[in-house]
Amino acid sequence: MEFKQWYMEYKIHKNRPGLLGDIASLLGMLEVNILTINGVENRTRGMLLQTNDDEKIEILGRMLEKVDNITVLKLREPKLVDILAVRHGRYIERDSDDRKTFRFTRDELGMLVDFLGEVFKREGNQLIGLRGMPRVGKTESIIAGSVCSNKRWTFVSSTLLRQTVRSQLSEEEMTPNNIFIIDGIVSTIRSNEKHHALLHEIMAMPSTKVIEHPDIFVKESSFEYSDFDYIIELRNTPDEEISYEKFTMGYDDF
Repeated sequence: MEFKQWYMEYKIHKNRPGLLGDIASLLGMLEVNILTINGVENRTRGMLLQTNDDEKIEILGRMLEKVDNITVLKLREPKLVDILAVRHGRYIERDSDDRKTFRFTRDELGMLVDFLGEVFKREGNQLIGLRGMPRVGKTESIIAGSVCSNKRWTFVSSTLLRQTVRSQLSEEEMTPNNIFIIDGIVSTIRSNEKHHALLHEIMAMPSTKVIEHPDIFVKESSFEYSDFDYIIELRNTPDEEISYEKFTMGYDDF
């Protein structure tokens, strides 16, 4: 059987000396490797484990049920949020009603870039929406995430360097391995028929597309929220309101 990763998270009721050592010794006797370990919010600890025997994980779970000082909260194949929780020491905030919506603030850009980098590594069709006010770091985070995933990025539309509205891409750019960056406002309000044709061609490709301002993109196009795999919200502060009125007003004149 090939090696497989598992995520274990447990809550500490009494952090006595030697507790971590006892758990590590138990894992060692079962020949379960610890790949990463970190505290995850308050008195909770997370571990990324590796073993080539699933039964050992079942045995581990049953044995740890008998340990009074801890309670195992999660013992499962790792999700993306688990991997990032171990790396950064906390879970990404998610919308309680829409579980595909993830929230970040500007002081968490490192975690956002890491999140995007892991998502961008996946092959096939992905549609990601990125909400946020101007100059909060949306485009920069997408580019940094592309670098982390060792992928090239292509601007289809953007306001980062003046006004970018592409009507055609080179053969080298039109590859599914690229990350396509699309400004939802520019592509729907400040574009032409040639750009629309290119946009629909790109949207049909088995590649990763990132839409800045997804709410405007949905409002002004035939695409729907259900088409998105992830919606990311980036704010300067946790209580900042993301409002499009101020920075869409100028586009109505075109």
